[in-house]
Amino acid sequence: MTKVEPYLKKTRLLNYDATSIRQLTNGRHWKALAEHDRIGAAYNFVRDEIAFGYNRSDDIQASEVLEDGYGQCNTKGTLLMALLRSVGIRCRLHGFTIHKALQRGIVPELVYPLAPSEILHSWVEVETVEGWVNLEGFILDTSFLQTLQRKFGDEEALCGFGVATECLSAPPIGWNGTDTYIQDNGIVRDLGTFDEPDEFFSEYRQDFGFLRNWLFRRFIRHWMNARVRAIRSGKLPRDSQSSRRNHSHEEADRAA
Repeated sequence: MTKVEPYLKKTRLLNYDATSIRQLTNGRHWKALAEHDRIGAAYNFVRDEIAFGYNRSDDIQASEVLEDGYGQCNTKGTLLMALLRSVGIRCRLHGFTIHKALQRGIVPELVYPLAPSEILHSWVEVETVEGWVNLEGFILDTSFLQTLQRKFGDEEALCGFGVATECLSAPPIGWNGTDTYIQDNGIVRDLGTFDEPDEFFSEYRQDFGFLRNWLFRRFIRHWMNARVRAIRSGKLPRDSQSSRRNHSHEEADRAA
């Protein structure tokens, strides 16, 4: 029996044989592109045509992320990996935790204290002729990021509103064959690389406890998504100034 290449195989989460994914890749003729352009096509699609937002869970299938039309680091990463593998690009997942301060401004201040101090995070590593390249810059869609750039134009370093970067005006998010990042400054722990998201989520899970998990799925994530949509349209939530002040104090405490 032929051994399946681990960085190209289909899994329960990387279900790139799903009709919707096949229709997408075939309809856009990505397989006919050179390797560099295949990576760029999948990357740009996930970055800008899948909006930044919060799905019901981290461990959902790529086809569900595509159907939702939005996602965050872990779910958009699953979709990106599925698209890459479907067009013959070897890829893997790198897991981390990030500090919850990165989510300040998106998580309402009323429930922010309930969030764990570390949030499960991941990015995609893709193999090119130059070696493995880190892809994290796909998390925020361009419209959302541009609002933050306008609102915080006098700040190069920003940690909050889904961003953790030292270069807000020009973060390295464009695909040019090198690493892309948008949240890497918020990393707390490196959890290592994994062949597939299925393996990662079987070992690590964002567990808030039964009640908080239920509240997140049924209410809080919808509240967060409404705030994301407001930010994308140019309106920062009313508690943003308070969140920025609290975040500054939190950062000072961490530095101490």
